[in-house]
Amino acid sequence: MSDIRLVDVSVRDGNQSLWGATGLNSSQMLTVAPLLERVGFRAIDFISSTHMGIAARVFRENPWQLIRLMRKATPTTPLQFIGTGFRFISWEAADHDFMRLVYRCLIDAGIARFIVLDPMHDMDALLRVAHILREEGAAEIMAAFTYTVSDVHDDAFYAGIARRVSASPDVDLAYLKDPAGLLTPERARTLIPALVKEMRGKPLELHSHCTVGLSQFTYLDAPGLGIDTLHVAAGPLANGTSLPSATSIVANLREAGHTVDIDDRALALVCDYFSRLADAEGLPVGMPQEYDASFLRHQLAGGVMTTLKRQLAELGLEDRLDAVIEEVEHVRAELGYPIMVTPFPQIVCAQAVYNVVSETRYEKVPDQAIRYVLKRFGKPTAEVDPDVKDRILGSSRAKAIMAEPPLLTLSDARKKFPHVRSDEEFLLRAVMPAEQVDAMLSAGRTPAEYNPDARPIIELLKGLASRPPQRHVVVEKPGFRLELRGRD
Repeated sequence: MSDIRLVDVSVRDGNQSLWGATGLNSSQMLTVAPLLERVGFRAIDFISSTHMGIAARVFRENPWQLIRLMRKATPTTPLQFIGTGFRFISWEAADHDFMRLVYRCLIDAGIARFIVLDPMHDMDALLRVAHILREEGAAEIMAAFTYTVSDVHDDAFYAGIARRVSASPDVDLAYLKDPAGLLTPERARTLIPALVKEMRGKPLELHSHCTVGLSQFTYLDAPGLGIDTLHVAAGPLANGTSLPSATSIVANLREAGHTVDIDDRALALVCDYFSRLADAEGLPVGMPQEYDASFLRHQLAGGVMTTLKRQLAELGLEDRLDAVIEEVEHVRAELGYPIMVTPFPQIVCAQAVYNVVSETRYEKVPDQAIRYVLKRFGKPTAEVDPDVKDRILGSSRAKAIMAEPPLLTLSDARKKFPHVRSDEEFLLRAVMPAEQVDAMLSAGRTPAEYNPDARPIIELLKGLASRPPQRHVVVEKPGFRLELRGRD
């Protein structure tokens, strides 16, 4: 029997998977932060560069300030950042000097735990990023082994990359990242021991989404195979396309004889807060998934599927979802079977949507698909289909992109923004539209608290304020009466 630790993913990956990454703003996260601190999590999967961009663009909140405030609210629980190491917020690839400055600012703001992920398993690139993080003073560096199903990604493949990671002094631990929830208990019984053997004493964690309905069962086998930490979500931010429920995983692990040292009452309060927030904001609640074999083909992770559905609905194309998912399979094959982890699922999905709505496939190609074919994101796992490659690179837009500098460099960005003194503001301006950064800065400080129970009253007052002035207003329902009178 084992002592098992938990990493909470609610505010980052759970939010991304079920609420489109826009369900939680700073005040909502800061309200629940003291409760998350009390639970006793190994770490909080807190933020990515994508979420930093959403904070600034959607909520007009300063993401650097959010990290500092969250760090203050969770002084003993490490905050986790996940990144690919070659970009920050935008899709534009950045040089090592630029990314070094990003990491320096993140560490200064309060990020202690970094996930280093290379979406093509380029271990040279991954270890270079880990070395930069070590030089900048990162407290903990975790390498990602991104799980997928293909003829290439067998146990020997993953064991080989684990061997390289374990030999690096710049990597403290690793995790098996299963973004589409494809890892079966049967495969875990051969893969996890192979990884544990090659890690040579460095810890291995497991992060597996519930998308296919398998991860809950894989989690119960994992402790006996060498996993000492599991990634979970709380309340309505668990299950569905998110990760397993902390409450049920804890109960089942204890039933199996394992020890999980957490504050159960604090966890219940976290779940209750998220439930009340979901009810107040009309946000969906994650539900246990039935097995869906189609995910073995398209391999779309939870957050990607949620975002895809939302974007199709915004375009009035929700009825084309099945056609787009089918096209995703074709596009992924034609692009050389990229692992469906950021940024590749976004690229593949965007191309699939264009192919479905256009008269001719690849009639329109997003810029990032062009950059992918140009190997700006690294070498594809398999060769791109020659006909597709010719169609993509034969466009006038492709020729314009070929003429672009391949990287965003720190020196060029400094020349573009010579009068921005703050490194934090400089980094945002270097990768985001000026009007978005200006709007964020002009919005001022973010409220540090959010009470979901007050939402109905706030909406009522907003509604009253939008109507012609009234001297006497009564709102009444069973058990509640509110009377407002103007002064004579």
